[in-house]
Amino acid sequence: MAVTSSNSEQPQFIASTGNRSFSNAPLIENTDTDQIVVPDKTSWKNLFAYMGPGFLVSIAYIDPGNFETDLQSGAQYKYGLLWIILLASCAALVIQSLAANLGVVTGKHLAEHCRAEYPRVTNFILWVLAEISIVACDIPEVIGTAFALNMLFNIPIWIGVLLTGLSTLLLLALQQYGVRKLEFLIAFLVLTIAGCFFAELGYAKPDAAEVLNGLFVPQLKGSGATGLAISLLGAMVMPHNLFLHSALVLSRKIPRSVRGIKEACRFYMIESGFALMVAFLINVSVISVSGAVCNSADLNAEDQMNCKDLDLNKASFLLRNVLGSWSSKLFAVALLASGQSSTITGTYAGQYVMQMILSFELPFALIPLLKFTSSKTKMGAYANSTAISAITWIIGSLLMAINVYYLISGFIKLLLHSHFKVLAVVFLGILGFSGMGLYLAGIAYLVFRKNKEATHLLALTTPESRQLAIEQQGNASMYCLAREDIVSMQLPQRRSTEDLD
Repeated sequence: MAVTSSNSEQPQFIASTGNRSFSNAPLIENTDTDQIVVPDKTSWKNLFAYMGPGFLVSIAYIDPGNFETDLQSGAQYKYGLLWIILLASCAALVIQSLAANLGVVTGKHLAEHCRAEYPRVTNFILWVLAEISIVACDIPEVIGTAFALNMLFNIPIWIGVLLTGLSTLLLLALQQYGVRKLEFLIAFLVLTIAGCFFAELGYAKPDAAEVLNGLFVPQLKGSGATGLAISLLGAMVMPHNLFLHSALVLSRKIPRSVRGIKEACRFYMIESGFALMVAFLINVSVISVSGAVCNSADLNAEDQMNCKDLDLNKASFLLRNVLGSWSSKLFAVALLASGQSSTITGTYAGQYVMQMILSFELPFALIPLLKFTSSKTKMGAYANSTAISAITWIIGSLLMAINVYYLISGFIKLLLHSHFKVLAVVFLGILGFSGMGLYLAGIAYLVFRKNKEATHLLALTTPESRQLAIEQQGNASMYCLAREDIVSMQLPQRRSTEDLD
């Protein structure tokens, strides 16, 4: 590694822990890994070195669960809720950029910050919830992939579920060749989904003026429009995405100068913006196709009934009946790519759970992110400004309120429409509302708890600090060490005693 600290005029930054150790050793030693090195020069071409993480993140916005919500939105309200997708996509870009900035500036992902910040009991509880969360995220994705295999090859659903799990494990084996290969695979699948639904637009031919009106004119028409709009908003930020994004940015070896860090944050935001824009266009296409088909004048009675309760399986038959068999096949290919890619990224995020703790519900991921990125003790000069903090807390509070609202309202509806005896309803009500009280207490704990662990970003601008860095590290490098545990994240495997030596 080249010695460059003596001839650099820009201040260098090194992340250290509280014991003043400057070690940033990766969790997995692997000197053969091809690291993604960002050149230490000002050039727009550096953007290509940062391309990749955003596509893995964007999958959460175009998974089978979102497709089903989009289909229902278009079927019931045509293009009237497209503006919700635009609003939610902008909010998602802000939140995801914070996650990327946290990893770039501190050299640690969000899960590691949570592990260092919170006590052991809290971490254990969050870990249990995190495992449940990952499983819950994967279930609709696996079922969606199984539906796609059934549509394309008439494979029974239960066999499709088994094949999905097997194919996910096989594709995750790409990790042994580095995260870059996985990024290329996911990017290819995202573009495949986009190509299929853009082609569907050609079949459906929605009215462009009505689509634009739905995108830029807020409206909530109909009794269920508000509930569906809230559902669309609440589904746009996934907890595991925040942890995943803050970890993936560590796979790049960036210059630790002021300019280098600012460039990394800027290019990651551009890269995320591009990937989320593709996801946004896909969601718009799904709603537009559904809206055009279900509001067509020549629908038969059966198709009209399907549109009232549209799901992934019914959508395939609907498209085949109205637009032709090729339209149905395109939908199945897009659903297959969506389900497979989302199960990969869901499982990939789950590996960070095993390093540490994720959260089951959005507040337990979003609150730490907002607090850490606004903290000068963790982010130094790169902490969010007062204006950015206010905007992000408003967005975060809105998203959390939506999730809490749905949690409470869903439980109340369950009690009111259940067929249990009165005594059972009372018992479940007491148990459920007690759990909600603990849930809200947990949120309040995270909100009002002061950060205790600091990430020291030492600006090596004085002779004393430079000398200290040289004594601790030998020769201070211009680069932050790429996290090889992220670059070469592999499936668990046994290591021999010789490897440890």
